[in-house]
Amino acid sequence: MATAEHPAVPTVRPGVAPLRAAQGTSFLWRKLHSLLGIIPIGAFLLEHLLSNFEALKGPAAYGAQVKFLNGLPMVRLLEWVFIFLPILYHGLYGVWIWLRGKSNIVYYPWAGNWLYVSQRYTGLIALVYIGQHVVRQRFMGTQLPEYPYAAFAKVQHELANPWILAFYIVAMVAICWHFSYGIWLFAAKWGITPGNKARKSFGYVCVAVGLGLVVMGLASIWAFVGPSYRNAPEDATPTISQCIAPAQLGSVSA
Repeated sequence: MATAEHPAVPTVRPGVAPLRAAQGTSFLWRKLHSLLGIIPIGAFLLEHLLSNFEALKGPAAYGAQVKFLNGLPMVRLLEWVFIFLPILYHGLYGVWIWLRGKSNIVYYPWAGNWLYVSQRYTGLIALVYIGQHVVRQRFMGTQLPEYPYAAFAKVQHELANPWILAFYIVAMVAICWHFSYGIWLFAAKWGITPGNKARKSFGYVCVAVGLGLVVMGLASIWAFVGPSYRNAPEDATPTISQCIAPAQLGSVSA
């Protein structure tokens, strides 16, 4: 009498381990990933947008801002500890989380699923943009730490390429969206906004913050490509007459 053969036991790939406090290291790594997205990366983003906003005042004002930032004590150590290394960890670990996660906006077109996907794609755009921007502006061409007043012309030459300009605009919107939604996620994950009502109300605040940052970022880009400062000089270092106040200049001439 023939005996029935048992089918082979299917192998199941291990999924993402659930996040539980005080269990394993994944919980701590994700908490660090969330924290670094706000401090110091978020703080650096706000500072960077405010610094770029100085471009609306002209090449000399923008160069003075670049000179001030590069003149800070231990600025190179601060760059690596509070900017480069946190961005590398946040970006690469975010990509790792994305690769291990799952989303299906075709069969599950819920708002949360769309937000999950948008946060991942905007983060990837931000990582690519920041990487190329740092390489181009910090390590290629004119060395801005030594020649800060050449910063405006350097950015202007880069944005003269329409493809790069389009990428900067898309990246600016993506970064501001990623950060503003990241604030909402941070508040939810860290228990700052408990309950659906608090999260919904705070969501409106985050949308307003994101829109405000987008306006600032696009206005800064316009300063480089608009007609006000077209064909900026390679060296925008203020002359002696520009550095002396009008009253002082009158007394000197008298």
